[in-house]
Amino acid sequence: VRLVESGGNMVQSGGSLRLSCATSGFVFNNYDMIWGRQAPGKDPEWVSGIYNNGARTYYRDSIKGRFTISGDNVKKTLDLQMNSLKPEDTAVYYCNARNLAVGYWGQGTQVTVSS
Repeated sequence: VRLVESGGNMVQSGGSLRLSCATSGFVFNNYDMIWGRQAPGKDPEWVSGIYNNGARTYYRDSIKGRFTISGDNVKKTLDLQMNSLKPEDTAVYYCNARNLAVGYWGQGTQVTVSS
């Protein structure tokens, strides 16, 4: 099983980034796919998820209207389009695949937003 995040970078406040998670080794559409993040010195937090084979998407309140999650069952990728970035979005962003039995994590990609 592999989950490899990419797309992290340093941007100025108000900028945009698109994160991508390339996956392999499991049946992509049998898993809920989630983006999480961990800021320096803080606990990890859930950011957004796509559930029931794409039927439902959810976002944490602080990123609603700015981030968009999307999944591609053919390419087996999970993306996160991030617009209007704020310094408080600075974190390592992780891709997570989970079902009732197991969860897999990638190694993360760093997003840094300067003011």
